[in-house]
Amino acid sequence: MRDLADASLDGLSGLARVEAQTAALKVLVTGEYLETTQALAAPEASGTAQEMAEIAEVAGVLGISERSAGAFLGECVALTSRLPLTLAALGAGTLSWQHARVMVDETANLDAAGAAALEAHFLDPSAPDPARGCPAGELVPGRFRAKARTWRERHHPVSIETRHRKCAADLRVEFVPDSDGMAWFNTYLPAETTAGI
Repeated sequence: MRDLADASLDGLSGLARVEAQTAALKVLVTGEYLETTQALAAPEASGTAQEMAEIAEVAGVLGISERSAGAFLGECVALTSRLPLTLAALGAGTLSWQHARVMVDETANLDAAGAAALEAHFLDPSAPDPARGCPAGELVPGRFRAKARTWRERHHPVSIETRHRKCAADLRVEFVPDSDGMAWFNTYLPAETTAGI
């Protein structure tokens, strides 16, 4: 029975690698789709209309909401344009889709050099200062996010105080009427203020 249990776990491990490889293929195909639709777009076409059409088409094909499709397209663009090591690890099956999304999230506000440095730290064993201990793909995604965020904050070229002051200048409140007599009320406030509300 123990051998059967071990074989089942080995099967699950193999399936996890295949799922990661499938996710990488999905990212590559989506990247090709985006490049093709942008090449086919008329020069006078609105960028927003083009983006909305791409989101709607991907949402329909994948059977997901447009909001999820928009997030997925953003992740695909980041992986294909800025995070080659992450995409390669995903394709090799050593990093899960959840880990790849963490890498996209944690490099979103970094410049290209900062994103490459964070990615190299966790995914390139020949980097000058590679991550020690457990490989990134073997950490649970939540733990990997904490490690990546800690590394990002320690190496970010701009201090957290400076970024906070900049964001505080971007405070806003939005009122967006909906078609059914209801409305959306959105705010962008400091976390401590929002938590208090």
